[in-house]
Amino acid sequence: MTELSTAARTDEQRREFSKRAFRRIVPLLCLVYVISFLDRTNIGFAKDRLQADLGISAAAYGLGAGLFFLTYALLEVPSNLVLRKVGARWWIARIMITWGLLSAATAFVRGEVSFYVLRLLLGAAEAGLFPGVILYFTYWFTRAERAKANGYFLLGASIANIVGSPLAGALLSIDGAGGLHGWQWLFLTEGAPAVVLAFVILRVLPDSPAKASWVSAEEARDLQARLDAEAGPEPARHPVRQVLRDPQIVLAIVVYFCHQVAIYAVAYFLPGIIGRAGSLSPFQTGLLAMLPWLASGIGALVLPRLATTAGRARLLIAIALLVMAGGFLVGLLAGPVLGLLGLCGSGFVFWCVNSTIFTFPSSRLTGAALAGGLAFVNSCGILGGFAGPYLMGLAENSTGDPASGLWIVVVLLVLAAALAMALRHGAARKADSARLESDLRK
Repeated sequence: MTELSTAARTDEQRREFSKRAFRRIVPLLCLVYVISFLDRTNIGFAKDRLQADLGISAAAYGLGAGLFFLTYALLEVPSNLVLRKVGARWWIARIMITWGLLSAATAFVRGEVSFYVLRLLLGAAEAGLFPGVILYFTYWFTRAERAKANGYFLLGASIANIVGSPLAGALLSIDGAGGLHGWQWLFLTEGAPAVVLAFVILRVLPDSPAKASWVSAEEARDLQARLDAEAGPEPARHPVRQVLRDPQIVLAIVVYFCHQVAIYAVAYFLPGIIGRAGSLSPFQTGLLAMLPWLASGIGALVLPRLATTAGRARLLIAIALLVMAGGFLVGLLAGPVLGLLGLCGSGFVFWCVNSTIFTFPSSRLTGAALAGGLAFVNSCGILGGFAGPYLMGLAENSTGDPASGLWIVVVLLVLAAALAMALRHGAARKADSARLESDLRK
């Protein structure tokens, strides 16, 4: 047998292993993110009812929606470092149990203060899930495969809104059943699945390829050798406190922040934006709110796999951000039908940035710095989840129009698209850093 045929056979075996890993872990973690995103954003449908039943204003609602991200961001780095030490299986299960119970407890808020407290606690409970899974994928997939894995994982957010939008509308419609408001049924019903799924995670999710019963020792060694080779002979040893010294990571944070402002501005205010079109029932609003997320699910399946090189990933991010900005402009300026189509166009590219942006910092960090660095990037970027709803709430309070804050979002997206073109992978990290620093000085 020639060396060439042996190499070809090895490549085929590696592709088969990668497909098996996808089948075994990605759908399960996608389901985790479905429930996570459902519990994180279901207050978008409760917004009007919270105002009517508890007197929570649009500005207070926007602040409460955003407060989730403050504790989430604050605790992401320590959470990811704990995950690296104790293993993904136990830590993800712990996250799910605590967030499920706290999400259900939102049914018993009595005013603005209790609403704020529970949102802060929910953010603390869920901290580390997203960067933890992104870190976990670095144990299983090479750099060329990671954007695809990230994209399938992020599909969970789309599925959450596709399923959750009509479900939320139906639950709100049972107002008064059992002496509870419809929004109380919403939180109680959607909080329970996280606790149940946590026990499934404990049973079936392996901490690493070396600990998976369905991975041979030879396969685990081969994968680790390929991952080590990608890190290079002299891997970067950035302590977490030095992550901000890398201009490329700072750039990734800024782009991701702008993107998250847009995502969560839409996630928490989309039902209200659709509701301004006319008199719609909660269920009808839920069905229409599902459409942009349906488009985002299709995009999550189709687009991230195109990001196989640094150049393609960079271009995909920039185009996606511009398409989002254009779709929001259509939503602002056109009538109800064309406006909804514009939001669907934005939705189609929602997850291109999330699934691709983390390939840049992960190419520049290793070991504990990788765990902490990914969490730090997500922590800074996810603060856009605080800024987006808060700005939208202030704008609605000032203008009476739930869509008025999208003007700010459009500007941020265009800025992020321009910055994204300077992103570089870590293969030439020193040259890239010097070039970016020189460009910023000009």
